[in-house]
Amino acid sequence: MHIMAVSASSVLSSSRGSQTAGVVSVILGGMKILLTSSSKHGSTDEVAAVIAERLQAAQIDVETKRPEDVDSVEEYDAFILGSAVYMTKWTPQAVDFTERFRDVLRARPVWAFSVGLSGLPKGKVADPMRIGPVLLAIDPEDHMTFAGRFDPFKLSLRERSIAKLGGASEG
Repeated sequence: MHIMAVSASSVLSSSRGSQTAGVVSVILGGMKILLTSSSKHGSTDEVAAVIAERLQAAQIDVETKRPEDVDSVEEYDAFILGSAVYMTKWTPQAVDFTERFRDVLRARPVWAFSVGLSGLPKGKVADPMRIGPVLLAIDPEDHMTFAGRFDPFKLSLRERSIAKLGGASEG
């Protein structure tokens, strides 16, 4: 199943998106996927929208919801979970989702992505001081980290201070 994650991520960055989309469609065909996105300033929702768009272009049935709006996950065959990262942690809504549906998430394919200053190298989830515990509890097929967009005008003074201390640059 790891091939599915590699192929799906290739769709996002490949200039040969339609060719890769065919491979993804064969692997995921017939599956109903729930893509959750927990965003504070919009970057995570933008990443989720691109992922959903590419999967839909490959004729894959994907539904996008905010994690706090999900009441049941029984109808889904696989999951893509995305969260913004604040203070090196996933949002409370994303964490709550993984806790509410932990048993189902552990039994079905799950891919995860984080957006922000996570401090994790690509694909690493075993960092006990950051987002690792959330992801280790659901054992995802893969995890991707995206840098996000830093717009200091959308942040509170506290958030700007933390971002500056973390070395974030505007853009």
